Amino acid sequence: MQPRKASWIECSGEDFDMARKKNSGETSVTGKDGVRRTALECLDTGEAATVLKLLLERHPELSSEAEQLARGRIASVSVEEIASDVLDRVSQVDLEALNGRAGSHSWGYVEPTEAAEELLTEAVQDVVDEMARQLELRLTSEAEATCLGLVVGLYRARTVKTDGGLDWAPDWPQLHAEEMVCDYVTSHEPSTRSSCGNRLLERLKDSTPDWIALLQSAIGRAVKA
Repeated sequence: MQPRKASWIECSGEDFDMARKKNSGETSVTGKDGVRRTALECLDTGEAATVLKLLLERHPELSSEAEQLARGRIASVSVEEIASDVLDRVSQVDLEALNGRAGSHSWGYVEPTEAAEELLTEAVQDVVDEMARQLELRLTSEAEATCLGLVVGLYRARTVKTDGGLDWAPDWPQLHAEEMVCDYVTSHEPSTRSSCGNRLLERLKDSTPDWIALLQSAIGRAVKA
């Protein structure tokens, strides 16, 4: 789900400058992995965003097309892909990460369960932020798919044994799933929350059978909020 950042081992600004000095006509460089790349391909995510901003400032006629491409990128979501991603993220919160967060620190003592819950929440925060961004752009269908993927991924995580975060916070997947559906439903206008929640439940009933009653209760609270 996360965009790939260019590796400076593969192609650095220094590499590119050296290539240009050797041949002023060159607009690409061969990285240490032997692959030839252009300057654009050597940019990291932040630099690419800066270049795009400058390009649109110089060529405002491209703004509409760029907006369409951006929306298409954000809208390209798959429930199954998100669910798998979420499951991977929370399963990778291992004992080493937990030991680094739990215990005595300069600011006080952190219980293992508290540490596990914090780490698990942080692990899926990017996906939660993506749902919020889709809702902000009024990409309702896409936001619904992201919410569904989150809940399904968390449902699958409930039985995973990792000796890490999930073992120390066994109730977290269910509680976080309830929080996600509440956030999704309350983001809608009060008049549409009930239909929105019912549609969500209908799509979840086969994927999360053991949680349907709990999710229905959570959605009921969100509808009344």
